[in-house]
Amino acid sequence: MAARRGLAAALRGCGSAAAGQERDPGAAALYAHWPYCLKRCSYCNFNKYIPRGLDEAAVRSCLAREAQTLIQLSRVQRISSVFFGGGTPSLASPLTIAAVLETVLQCSRLAADAEVTLEANPTSAGASRLAGFQAAGVNRLSIGIQSVDNSELQLLGRDHTADEALRTLEEAKKLFPGRTSIDLIFGLPGQSVASWARGLERLLQLCDDHVSLYQLTLERGTSLFKQVQQGALPMPEHDVVAEMYEVARRILQDAGFRQYEVSNFARNGALSTHNLSYWQGSQYIGIGPGAHGRFVPRGSGTSLREARIQTLEPDNWMREVLAWGHGTRKRVAQNPLDVLEEILALGLRTDVGITHQHWLQFAPSLSLWDAFGASEEVKELEDQGFLLLDHRGLRCSWTGLAVLDSLLPTLLNQLQQTWADRVSPT
Repeated sequence: MAARRGLAAALRGCGSAAAGQERDPGAAALYAHWPYCLKRCSYCNFNKYIPRGLDEAAVRSCLAREAQTLIQLSRVQRISSVFFGGGTPSLASPLTIAAVLETVLQCSRLAADAEVTLEANPTSAGASRLAGFQAAGVNRLSIGIQSVDNSELQLLGRDHTADEALRTLEEAKKLFPGRTSIDLIFGLPGQSVASWARGLERLLQLCDDHVSLYQLTLERGTSLFKQVQQGALPMPEHDVVAEMYEVARRILQDAGFRQYEVSNFARNGALSTHNLSYWQGSQYIGIGPGAHGRFVPRGSGTSLREARIQTLEPDNWMREVLAWGHGTRKRVAQNPLDVLEEILALGLRTDVGITHQHWLQFAPSLSLWDAFGASEEVKELEDQGFLLLDHRGLRCSWTGLAVLDSLLPTLLNQLQQTWADRVSPT
């Protein structure tokens, strides 16, 4: 909105933010969680609620107050990016989005061109509503399309049709050209490699420059889990799902997309800078019910990063925010090894991996060569073509990226052993 543009113009001297690192303790990303949905999808176990008599003004006020409290607690001077997730944040009023961004600008600096992403569901993202979000300060959209097959959408419990999803995509591209992402799910009951490939190729004729692919995970307590457990729905075999992933990678590569992370593909440089901040181990502040965060609460006099989780249930969260300014339910101080383990596990999800320079920002006394260079197990992963440790740093090969989960136990164990041997905490 106009106020945001005015404040941003006044602060434009802050420049554009790169992904924050420990060498830049004055920066953090911000994640805002909107926990409400019109209905619960059959596969979803996220922290979400069906609103009944929702007082959005109260939620808006609490989001803004918690943002203020935690930004001040972190003492960061700059917010590098903002991401509104859920739930279905496109159900929120643009006024709520604007209120959070206004608070960010009042408490810190946000570059005029900083990435501000909103997750959207096709049924709550008509053209006028999308324009309202744009006016509020959103400049990137992530649309939960999930599939362009109506029978698959029905199976997933989605409340939109394929045509509605494609109309939303077209409207979004007009407002956010080059900054519209789509989410797709594969590995569904009854899905074949051929049907998955057809749907993906159809979407690639219509989509923008960013695609996120997620394998369906059966979560205990969901209706889809129950149907599969009862034998009502046949899940594809593991090797079929693996083939779906490999086929998608090849299709996207042929269409000019770079796989810059295990599940994320971009062309024309349209990488998500917010998500990169997670994978690079940057600080991020989480606000809203159930939001997670990783930052150093310097305002409380500590220098250790904390892993934080906000109170899950919205009403309880709001009561805590009104009482204390924030609804942080759990805080766990992270020692240096905890942080390194996250840097390793998250950094290897990217095609760049972990550079020597980046690693040394977090472990000045333990290089990648020190940690992994002498390990026979790591050397075996290199010889098998899964991993590379060289002058650039540590990263997965194209083959290794697809099986990262199977590589991490070896690498984490090696890191823990080296840490115990060389830099045991006192």
